[in-house]
Amino acid sequence: MELSKRPALLVGLTGGIGSGKSTVADLFGALGVVLIDTDLIAHALTAPGGEAIEAIRAGFGTDAIAPDGSLDRAAMRARAFGDPKARRKLEAILHPMIRERVARAIEDAAPARYAIVVVPLLVESGNWRSWLDRVLVVDCPVEVQVARVIERSGLAREQVVEILAAQASREARVAVADDVIDNGGTREGLRERVAQLHRHYIALAR
Repeated sequence: MELSKRPALLVGLTGGIGSGKSTVADLFGALGVVLIDTDLIAHALTAPGGEAIEAIRAGFGTDAIAPDGSLDRAAMRARAFGDPKARRKLEAILHPMIRERVARAIEDAAPARYAIVVVPLLVESGNWRSWLDRVLVVDCPVEVQVARVIERSGLAREQVVEILAAQASREARVAVADDVIDNGGTREGLRERVAQLHRHYIALAR
């Protein structure tokens, strides 16, 4: 899919579960940066009446749909992690829809100097790099990731470790990064690093 127009600079923001991608994205957003979040797009597609719901119902049956008409995320998570074929089947439904919406959002953002595309599985998918000029990885120690996910989700440690094992490793993400932001320290330190990168990206966009 070719983009008809786009900002001068496109940055892909990624990181493992619990690394703090959303926090970093919010800090960029507070500076006026256009954010295109693939997770938010996926949630919209799988909300009640979402564009992907009927395809998911046809592919996985009514058990995959919650009583309110949205994707039953807990049921689908358990199914997808237990069955690689099911995961690939779900991705085959969602990924083309997500990519189309991201393309439209990038074109809408064309007047901006730069925009950030938040892609949790950027490294794993391999489908986004052709659109991006830089990759920004949010990094922190694995134990910090585990603790954060347990605290916010209530999942058992074993479940969190299983999710991490299904994602690219910390080392694999850092290896493809143009920029790395450390989110293992203080919020103030994180804010300063975001501000530095923001200035850097504006300069590159010129």
